[in-house]
Amino acid sequence: MIDIPIEIIILGFIAQFFFSARVIIQWFYTEREAKVITPTIYWILSLSASLLFFMYGYFRDDFAIMFGQFIGYYIYIRNLQIQKKWINFNLIIRQILLLLPIIICIERAWNSNFFNLEFLFYNPDIPQWLLYLGIISQITFTFRYVYQWMSSEILKKSHLPLGFWIISILGAVLIITYSIFRLDPVLFISHVAGIFMYSRNIYFIYINRNTKTSD
Repeated sequence: MIDIPIEIIILGFIAQFFFSARVIIQWFYTEREAKVITPTIYWILSLSASLLFFMYGYFRDDFAIMFGQFIGYYIYIRNLQIQKKWINFNLIIRQILLLLPIIICIERAWNSNFFNLEFLFYNPDIPQWLLYLGIISQITFTFRYVYQWMSSEILKKSHLPLGFWIISILGAVLIITYSIFRLDPVLFISHVAGIFMYSRNIYFIYINRNTKTSD
């Protein structure tokens, strides 16, 4: 039996709805253009979903989730900056978005031992090997955006390269495995659906490469 308050499950599914929406929209643009497209709405939805899922991890006392979202969150903002869209946000909203995750982390560290290393790597409700699996899976899945960010900085253009999609599939498989043992329906459902769309983007990258080679 899954012992998670219904309101927290709803929060998690809302976050995953935004995550899924970004992938579906990006996939739609990609299918329509027959090449990998990175629309601005992808990063806006990513930012919204990341903040919500960060809160989901906060309420579940799940460091693996919070850690992954914290890193990705600021990479989404950076991509909006590269696309010159971040400046379009109201100044107050920009400040709130920049500071909110940091404030939440400080609050948690101040009021609990959540960031105590012993607490992070020992939880009586989660076997240690499973906690390690969760952290490794989130690091892997988050690293795709570190890779994407570095590639975008080099090219001075926000884009989603081949390596991003390969790491996405690897990370998704690890997270699905973690979610099965953790009895987490939010993680499981969202990442199973994502693998198909990641694969389609890889397909179009190879198709376009072969087309350019033929030309």
